Amino acid sequence: MELKNEMATILKKRKSLNINDDFGIEKCWNEMTKFLTQNEDEAIDYLNECNEDDLYYISEIFEDISEKLQSERFIACLRNLDKKFPELDMTKDIDIAESYIEI
Repeated sequence: MELKNEMATILKKRKSLNINDDFGIEKCWNEMTKFLTQNEDEAIDYLNECNEDDLYYISEIFEDISEKLQSERFIACLRNLDKKFPELDMTKDIDIAESYIEI
């Protein structure tokens, strides 16, 4: 529940920022990455419950999350979400995120 509340606050802020507010956007990305990498199971559960709009903004940091989690399960979750929301066109973002996993 805490993750959901924290992410709702951060996403609300992120959505309100101007596209040219590089510092504000980066700060939101760092905060989202921090919360989504604390517990992989919670992160995956949270992502599976996300709506399309929230997932769009979270997709901006897929590679950051992937780099920290180093998880095939995380990538599998993203692939399933890509099928669930094909209009978000996240395949390239997911491919990049997958490349951050060290073999």
